[in-house]
Amino acid sequence: MAKVNTDSNLIAEILERGVEKIYPNRENLEKKLKSGEVLRLYCGFDPSASSLQIGNAIALIKLAQFQRLGHKVIFLVGTFTGMIGDPTDKGSVRKQLSREEVTANAVNFQKQAGAYLNFTGDNPAELRYNHEWHDQLSFKDLLGLASNFTVQQMIQRDMFQKRLEEEKPIFLHEFLYPLAQAYDSIVLDVDVEVGGNDQLFNMMCGRDLLKALKQKDKDVLTLKLLTDSEGKKMGKSEGNIVMLDESPNNMYGQVMSWADDILPSAFELCTFLPWAEVKDIQAGLSSGKLNPRDVKMKLAWEITRINHGEKDADASQDYFIKTVQNKEMPDEVESKVVPAGNYKIADLLVALNLCSSRGEARRLVDQGGIKVGLVNNMKTLTDSQAEIVVSPGLIIQRGKRQFIKIS
Repeated sequence: MAKVNTDSNLIAEILERGVEKIYPNRENLEKKLKSGEVLRLYCGFDPSASSLQIGNAIALIKLAQFQRLGHKVIFLVGTFTGMIGDPTDKGSVRKQLSREEVTANAVNFQKQAGAYLNFTGDNPAELRYNHEWHDQLSFKDLLGLASNFTVQQMIQRDMFQKRLEEEKPIFLHEFLYPLAQAYDSIVLDVDVEVGGNDQLFNMMCGRDLLKALKQKDKDVLTLKLLTDSEGKKMGKSEGNIVMLDESPNNMYGQVMSWADDILPSAFELCTFLPWAEVKDIQAGLSSGKLNPRDVKMKLAWEITRINHGEKDADASQDYFIKTVQNKEMPDEVESKVVPAGNYKIADLLVALNLCSSRGEARRLVDQGGIKVGLVNNMKTLTDSQAEIVVSPGLIIQRGKRQFIKIS
């Protein structure tokens, strides 16, 4: 294993960049990092979707910073806790998933995380699945672990209090979620846990359990969240999330659709750019010396580069300039085979996988988001009940960046 790097500047960056708070305090963790001791740390990733997303990348970048200093990083996939569903910030119970569903969702997690962490070499990240130990617990074991917590501790959570006020049910398995996550710290015997600031309660439960059962003092490092201009966490429900399995063109374009006021935090949280450079960008945006459009293109390129490499990042930037800024047709358009004939536009959009449902298709047309025609002769559709004559060479355009050519 590589020697631990105790460089003061690098340690200061780890403890400052993107960090919301450190428990019990920054000084405690800083002392450990400067001691040269190899720390074991982990972050858990929820397989409730089939891809990691940009919010997960914030934690991956923080783990990577620790790994580069020589510390032992554990990439934990919640193949047990993911079946329960984390109740954090949820106004109603989450749908429970089967083992088959969470396992299928997590198939590509290591590959995606590999853009940030090294799973090979002298200090490889360790991949673990928490069903390995949770499946082995008996009801007796569960009662023993549960005896370390009180109902009062669990019920004080904000979302539970809100549900009580709204007379919405709180299910017992939701109470047990923090306990299940806490047990991960026991099995992994970690020194540090990393997670978003919305995970503070769950992580502190792990700290309490580790202290009670192993007399070990775990540090908890909470990270800032990437939020939109209204302070809402970016996510699938908000329609502004970037999944890490997106194609390079889509990833670049989605970042370009972010509001300008997200840029300062996005550079801090979602890139590996040097900390000094990030601060310069933030200062330039604040003073008005930097053009937000140019800065956003740099951000989109950097995020695409991390996940897909420089070649694809360059190509995606060229594609965006051509199709969005210059409003030109891309040189290469994806082709799909559709039998010739007359189609309702909503049916055609679903058949081409440009929309997931007819309802979505009709809304998109009503909003002016669909164009149909031939090269250099594209027209915006306004009638969601329109019937389209499909023949070879016809081009369907969704939004600014998606093109399908009928072949």
